[in-house]
Amino acid sequence: MAFGINRAELKEWKQKVASGKIAFLTHYWIDDRFPGVKTVTKVGCANIERLAQWGEKHGIPARYIHHRSRYPHFDLLGDRQREVLEKEDLLDQLKRFKS
Repeated sequence: MAFGINRAELKEWKQKVASGKIAFLTHYWIDDRFPGVKTVTKVGCANIERLAQWGEKHGIPARYIHHRSRYPHFDLLGDRQREVLEKEDLLDQLKRFKS
């Protein structure tokens, strides 16, 4: 369940993804499979080749792409989330959620 973002932020992410751009969206997230994790960053792009190349650049194999209709994406959690957002100069996404 995603929460902590507004409709406009989700709409903007979806538009960027659908247009073939790499887009980032961090939100609160709770899943019992990942104790202690309270946020996830979705890195999406409708251009699967571009998304796979982005993942390779960060050491994330293409097999981890979630092929969800028009919004394929990687889910970043925990240490990997922080590491990637730092490399992408997007730590403000985590600071917003005090993660």
